[in-house]
Amino acid sequence: MTKTTQQTQTDTTLRTLVIGGTGKTGRRVADKLTALGRPVRIGSRSGEPAFDWNEPASWGPALEGVDRAYVTYYPDLGFPGAAEHVGAFARVAVAAGVRRLVLLSGRGEEAAQRSEEALKESGADWTVVRAAWFNQNFDESFFLEPVLAGEIALPTGDAVEPFVDTEDIADVVVAALTEDRHIGRTYELSGPRLLSFADVAAELSKATGREIAYVPVSDEAYRAVLRENGLPEEFGDLFTLITDGRNAHLVDGVEEVLGRKPRDFSDFAREAAARGVWDV
Repeated sequence: MTKTTQQTQTDTTLRTLVIGGTGKTGRRVADKLTALGRPVRIGSRSGEPAFDWNEPASWGPALEGVDRAYVTYYPDLGFPGAAEHVGAFARVAVAAGVRRLVLLSGRGEEAAQRSEEALKESGADWTVVRAAWFNQNFDESFFLEPVLAGEIALPTGDAVEPFVDTEDIADVVVAALTEDRHIGRTYELSGPRLLSFADVAAELSKATGREIAYVPVSDEAYRAVLRENGLPEEFGDLFTLITDGRNAHLVDGVEEVLGRKPRDFSDFAREAAARGVWDV
């Protein structure tokens, strides 16, 4: 038996814990690993066994028989307590024999970087993937209802963001989980161009064939909406990552890891519209 054959057989028996395995990136990572023949365990409150960030007693059972893990944190790495949770989980994982951890982080988030450092300090073989805002926020997440209503009201003014596709993120994460060359690396991911939310609205209008408007609102007005809907005001803090310009430039992490250009927002919008997700 050749070394290559031995490696292949070993790799296909490794179990990967995908935390947030029902979410935007986690679902895609799990599907891609499964397609490669790699066993996956979904880490979620509805998983078997269940995984809950707020219940440390659930972490050990979820890590049994696991060799590596994709770590996503809900609601966001920038929220209070995230770094403590991520650091504690990483230590538990390493003690359980998990040798590789891949963390989904955000570009330009100082609070998220504290979680990155906490994960690195665990002694695991780590990779950090810092992503721009997702294209799929508009068809799978908190911007879906505004798109359906035809009006996206946000406190972002004319600021721009290099939105990235979750398929690209998932491909990078799978590479980091399965290829040793990514150990100890931090990758920043963006799409191929900068877009304002007015640009996004125009792309969505073109894809859907109906008018979708972007309406700039004040930060306080947006936070009032969050309070009225019982959502954490910390979500409002995330827009600082767009409005202060810290991420208003492109990065080449997708091409560096995958050897190809990232997916464009217009392609995402056209395909999502064809699925009927924005039909009203």
